[in-house]
Amino acid sequence: MIDQKEFEKNVQEWSDICLNDERIDLESYDKFDVKRGLRDRNGNGVVAGLTKVSKILSSKTIDGEKVPCEGELYYRGYNIYDLVNGVVKDERYGFEEIAYLLLFGELPDKNQLDRFAQTLGYSRTLPTNFVRDVVMKAPSHDMMSTLARSILTLSAYDEKAGDISVPNVLRQSLMLISVMPMLAVYGYHAFNHYERGGSMYIHRPDEKLSTAENILRLLRPDMKYSKVEAHVLDLALILHMEHGGGNNSTFTTHVVTSSGTDTYSVVAAALASLKGPKHGGANIKVVEMMEDLRKEVHDWKDEEEIEEYLRKLLHKEAYDRKGLIYGMGHAVYSKSDPRAEIFKGFVKQLSEEKGRMEDFNLYSAIERLAPKVIGEERRIYKGVSANVDFYSGFVYSMLDIPNELFTPIFAIARIVGWSAHRIEELINMDKIIRPAYVSVMQEEEYNPLDLR
Repeated sequence: MIDQKEFEKNVQEWSDICLNDERIDLESYDKFDVKRGLRDRNGNGVVAGLTKVSKILSSKTIDGEKVPCEGELYYRGYNIYDLVNGVVKDERYGFEEIAYLLLFGELPDKNQLDRFAQTLGYSRTLPTNFVRDVVMKAPSHDMMSTLARSILTLSAYDEKAGDISVPNVLRQSLMLISVMPMLAVYGYHAFNHYERGGSMYIHRPDEKLSTAENILRLLRPDMKYSKVEAHVLDLALILHMEHGGGNNSTFTTHVVTSSGTDTYSVVAAALASLKGPKHGGANIKVVEMMEDLRKEVHDWKDEEEIEEYLRKLLHKEAYDRKGLIYGMGHAVYSKSDPRAEIFKGFVKQLSEEKGRMEDFNLYSAIERLAPKVIGEERRIYKGVSANVDFYSGFVYSMLDIPNELFTPIFAIARIVGWSAHRIEELINMDKIIRPAYVSVMQEEEYNPLDLR
């Protein structure tokens, strides 16, 4: 038998073997024309499917030549600017309306929207004692893992959990869209109480309120919030709701759905993908980076000092020493991310209400200076601009949303897109997704154990 010290020694030794033996020469990817990360040298994704849910544009073909353009995002054929402007103009909450659009492919009329909102409100309920027996057990600071556990456990309460017919999957999707805010916020309150010693508040949602209003109602001890706060959060949910079939968590949704598994397993897999700091966790990195900048940069109005800090980031001399300026650049967009462009105006409005204009001006300065610094310090194949994560973390901090809930808020929105893509995959494909890998191993002669 071995002890803990021997176990750790073995693990370290085998880890070293993996690090030495598993590396593949980068030149082999070019030799076999394999696209690392399913992207070519220019960052374009390998086409893996067709979708009617959304569209992203980062370039246009002019006179036969591909030219970068201002980023465009369409939900079911509607420009995201038009959808947001329609909601803002009428001074109403838009999450439910845009969710209807993504799920069913058309904008609802007043009657359809009311029915849909009422259906979501009706579905905002968890099984008896679920919060006590599941959410409050084994609380963790990792809200995404807590969410995934709760989602998987909900399958035990569903007599038709494994039924993948479209009507049943739609029923499950509507229920999960409705309860995701409850699972996330209740999970945070359990962690804050049992692990941090804070007070715990378990408020019931109000089926007459919007999703954004309910998130703030559930989160805050006094259940109070301003209209500006709720509208900005609603906007954040709309902008995070969907982003094409190629983003990591949505592609995960397609892949896992294609295996024929149940809705709960698919959503748990998508959550696991979104959890990663290269995907949904990026806005936390922005906030942490900004906290480090505030400590290191003495004069927030001195652009030369800000530029120097940004160069230190790229040279791996500041913050986490990963060589990244978080919130800058996107896998698809080059000249601009339309979500960030839309967000910025509302961020300013909230900053004014919260007395955070000095912070807003600092963010604005970095948004302007970072592309310049990156262009000078890096060889880049396309333009660099602020992405939606650059501002979303700042917004959540102004809404007094704890860091632990930043990525779950993303999930609360993105589950709508996942659901639309899951249904699309079920209806159209009926074939398991199975890409190929080129083997670069050497064949070996087998030696019996006593001769090794």
